Amino acid sequence: MSPRYSLEPVIQESTPSIIARKLRYAIAHGAVAPGSQLGEAELARELGVSRGPLREAMQRLTQEGLLISIRNRGLFVIEMTDAEIRDMYVLRTAVESAACKMLVGAGHVASGQDLLSKVAEMENAAVTGDHAAMSDADMAFHEHLVALSGSRSLVRIHTTLMIETRMCLAVLQYSHRVTDEWIEEHRGIAEAVRGGDGLLAQSRLNDHEDNALAQLTSAPASASIDSRRTRTRTRS
Repeated sequence: MSPRYSLEPVIQESTPSIIARKLRYAIAHGAVAPGSQLGEAELARELGVSRGPLREAMQRLTQEGLLISIRNRGLFVIEMTDAEIRDMYVLRTAVESAACKMLVGAGHVASGQDLLSKVAEMENAAVTGDHAAMSDADMAFHEHLVALSGSRSLVRIHTTLMIETRMCLAVLQYSHRVTDEWIEEHRGIAEAVRGGDGLLAQSRLNDHEDNALAQLTSAPASASIDSRRTRTRTRS
């Protein structure tokens, strides 16, 4: 009797999806700065694509909230005020709390172990003092937490929120605290998931997000974000 396999179907990504993914990455990592206008002709030439799929990709990012259309001016990458950063973190916390609730069901031990492996990556980055690697490991922890929930809806929403988070970090030239305390906050969340304690996991997650938001909005450059956003609205 031939063996039975359980394989995921191969999904071919459309051209607009590929373009949208590339643009998301560029926005998240600061290659396209907040407030920048996206020139259709220039982008099409740089990416080597026609304007049709490029327009579709840009429309997707507009629907996701990463681009904003200003009448008679064009498409611009969003800029975020302190108030908008706080709103984003409120939504992030809600999405990640929902993921925690789902993780403490069946398979919570394995999920907790997976998250602890991400904590180990943070520890390795801290040992070397690599701030960029520390930031990437932190983001990976939260992305993995939501991915483990298995909810496509949560992952879809969370992806945009994490792009906005990366944008904020890039604009503010913000470095994560490479400290034992910061790492222990993540370890605490992972251990609560592994132990199947949903309320504790959500409580620790909420405390961690509050601490991260306090750092982000107290950064010296945050005032300049508000001023740039004000000037952009005035020009529009």
